[in-house]
Amino acid sequence: MVEEPAVGGVSPVAAPVEAIFREERGRLLAALVRRFGDLDLAEDMASEAIEAALVHWPVDGVPPRPGAWLMTTARRRAVDRLRRDQAYAARLAVLQVEADRAGPAAPVESGSDLPDERLLLFFTCAHPALAADDRGALTLRCLAGLTTPEVARAFLVPPAAMAKRIVRAKKKIREARIPFRVPGVDELPQRLPGVLQVLYSLFTEGYAASSGPDLQRLDLAEEAIRLARILRRLLPAEREVAGLLGLMLLIHARRDARTGPDGAIVLLDDQDRGRWDAASIEEGRGLVLVALTGGPPGPYGVQAAIAALHDEAADLATTDWPQIVALYDVLLALTPSPVVALNRAVAVAMRDGPRAGLALLDELADQPRLRGYHPYLVARADLLCRLGRLPEAAAAYRQALDLAGTEPERAHLRRRLDGLRLS
Repeated sequence: MVEEPAVGGVSPVAAPVEAIFREERGRLLAALVRRFGDLDLAEDMASEAIEAALVHWPVDGVPPRPGAWLMTTARRRAVDRLRRDQAYAARLAVLQVEADRAGPAAPVESGSDLPDERLLLFFTCAHPALAADDRGALTLRCLAGLTTPEVARAFLVPPAAMAKRIVRAKKKIREARIPFRVPGVDELPQRLPGVLQVLYSLFTEGYAASSGPDLQRLDLAEEAIRLARILRRLLPAEREVAGLLGLMLLIHARRDARTGPDGAIVLLDDQDRGRWDAASIEEGRGLVLVALTGGPPGPYGVQAAIAALHDEAADLATTDWPQIVALYDVLLALTPSPVVALNRAVAVAMRDGPRAGLALLDELADQPRLRGYHPYLVARADLLCRLGRLPEAAAAYRQALDLAGTEPERAHLRRRLDGLRLS
């Protein structure tokens, strides 16, 4: 398979053309998948079309309809490929029949050169038959347009291992005959949460990296937001899509204040809220209203409402902790989870004091999912510290230090331990 040039990476193309490639590639790939029913062929032809554009556009200029230019080039090359390989063409003919039976294409996006069929890629990449890690990898590969080495860096695995993972996922799609289509109205409620979970997992890794030298991986968080914007345009009536985008924007708004010049962690209470992104907060708040209006709330809408309360407060002391606890009660009913219960316990500690929060954390101590989950240990250590139970706090900090994945987190925990020894 041809590996396309990294959009915004190694190519010398000017920034406006980079933006065209980034925007058009996903739409082009989806249209080719819909036309030919084969992801490998679609990727190869999309890559060849972009490579051709890199040769011709600097000389001839960017065409008035770049998406149509890319699609025409890719389609011609695909036809040439099929003429040369009759066996491949025969296999694709069968796949195309199956794709045609799968249902109509996604709606056309106004003003676009191509039918915007990216919805079928969202749902194909996030199909429940695929392994969880494979879903995220395919989403970055197909929809974000990252090269395989770039996806490997995003998942912190060797490129060869990522290449095998992507090949495995494509093979699963082919052998399981996973259809390239948008689910029907009756299927959407069951399938959409999987798509949203893939995007939120990508964002979470960008907001709080699982390992590495930095606390945040802003490029990954911003790519997740860009994909969520696309999904929002494609599914404007889905309130949970609005909720997810709002949640991402409200959290990402704090990015510049979360670390110091040396990369050290700055806790929420110490952040310069003047550095928070006011435009993202305003947009996020508007999306919260969309997510919470017109029916029962969904989990992303509720989480976005919690994030909005944090962003609206002047400081930690004036944060509306009773309302945050109430929202966590709603969220816990919607998605019972030890992690949600952990976050609720921290909010209760801010509302009712550290003793009340610690009692709730102690009730969660036997939850398998929280074993080895260092945020739980950090939360427990912080509350023990506030209660003056310093030896226990130190023990919890040490356990968390052994589990922390990034260097800023480890440095922060070492500072907390040093502070305990000085007291």
